[in-house]
Amino acid sequence: MVSASKLQKIEYGDFQTPPELAEQVCQKLIEIGIQPDVIIEPTCGVGNFIQASAKAFPSARKIFGFEINATYFEQLANDNQLITDPRIQIEQGDFFQLDWEAFTKTIDGKILVLGNFPWVTNAQQGVITGKNLPLKTNFQSHQGFDAMTGKSNFDISEWMLIRIIQGLQKRPSALAMLCKTSVSRKLLNYLFTQKLNLKYCATYQIDAKKHFGAIVDACLLFCTFEPETHHYFCDVFDRLDSSSYSRIGYEEGILIKDLNTFQKLKDLSDPNPKKQWRSGIKHDCAKVMILHKTDGGYLNGFREVIELEETLIFPFMKGSDVAQGRIEGGDRFVLITQQSIHESTELIQMLAPKTWNYLESCAKQLEARKSKIYQNAPRFSIFGVGSYTFAPWKIAICGLYKKLHFQLIGPRNHKPVIFDDTVYFLAFEDQQTADRTFALLTSAFATDFYHSLIFWDEKRPIKTSILNRLNLEVLAQRLNNITQTDG
Repeated sequence: MVSASKLQKIEYGDFQTPPELAEQVCQKLIEIGIQPDVIIEPTCGVGNFIQASAKAFPSARKIFGFEINATYFEQLANDNQLITDPRIQIEQGDFFQLDWEAFTKTIDGKILVLGNFPWVTNAQQGVITGKNLPLKTNFQSHQGFDAMTGKSNFDISEWMLIRIIQGLQKRPSALAMLCKTSVSRKLLNYLFTQKLNLKYCATYQIDAKKHFGAIVDACLLFCTFEPETHHYFCDVFDRLDSSSYSRIGYEEGILIKDLNTFQKLKDLSDPNPKKQWRSGIKHDCAKVMILHKTDGGYLNGFREVIELEETLIFPFMKGSDVAQGRIEGGDRFVLITQQSIHESTELIQMLAPKTWNYLESCAKQLEARKSKIYQNAPRFSIFGVGSYTFAPWKIAICGLYKKLHFQLIGPRNHKPVIFDDTVYFLAFEDQQTADRTFALLTSAFATDFYHSLIFWDEKRPIKTSILNRLNLEVLAQRLNNITQTDG
């Protein structure tokens, strides 16, 4: 059982910034020329950023701190160092109830918003029934399948950063916030898509394990804003005291990890690709659908041996198998109930009556699947299935692993291999075409191109939008020209 204190830490994303890190952040801000008139710490916790900024910026006229946690607020209210500094004003307040745009309008001079927002997602809050979160709106405007299957999940800090930045848009101001690195990029994307003001952006990597005991990629996000200024790039420093950096930014409407490399290979970029990478199937009921072959039939996840027709049974490969090169043999199989999305499953009764009886015996588990994609769909439906699923030859890669490792996979016992939904693949009807494409994808040009686009610290770094971006025809021509020149 999770303790009350642990739940509270999760609910409030309670990773208090150590005093030494708060001081280092303020020192960095001084080095890059930040001299605010007013400092705002919207979630000040135990007050380490308040104290560090008061010391680092003696010319600041006012320092505001806000904190929702009653225990922390009482601690701050009795802190002699804070009480004796007339510039410091601490208030107990809920970030989500405050009108930050109206508040910043009341302030004269240059504003610096400084601090460390909660490191927690709205989904994590839902698990513990936490209330320290904004109203549940799809604020990123995800549509259709994305909104139903998890892309509408977001870090609370992302929402908070957006609200603060909206309040800083109409005046020269600066923001310096500790956050997950993935959140910093989402914020840059939001600024770009909404065409909001941004003068400069940089991130400085921090050691989250050392400072917070958290295994996550984190950074200091630094932004400056001026009216009618739109510079949508970000300089990426590998630590707070580093002077060298790489630059991420937008080309052709997408965020590029390495602008220099991308510019050299820009001719390989195809915004409208003809060949599409697909994802494996989604069934959300592994104990029913994933099977192991035995002498007496098939063994399901309930340790039941069942007798099924071979008609709808296919060899199956997980993303971990693909990523780790376990592509020969294997004893996993999957039950495929449809050949296309929304296809009726009633025909299974005639094609494979034993399989139909098995599905009916597992109806309770299958009907308990929570995803909206199964609502109003035929009984025993799956998702992510089409003619490409049954192509005999495939080039596959797992989206979850932090390496670019393509695998060429052919049929087993005259049946196509089926993947789970962590795998992306290209489908081919013949081996010769698959072989030629595999050679292209594993070339140095393709590797460099993809590395210029992939942010490896993301939960699922490899995406279809990135894989589709490579123009295989242009790449083939480029390699052919090099071969002719060498010859």
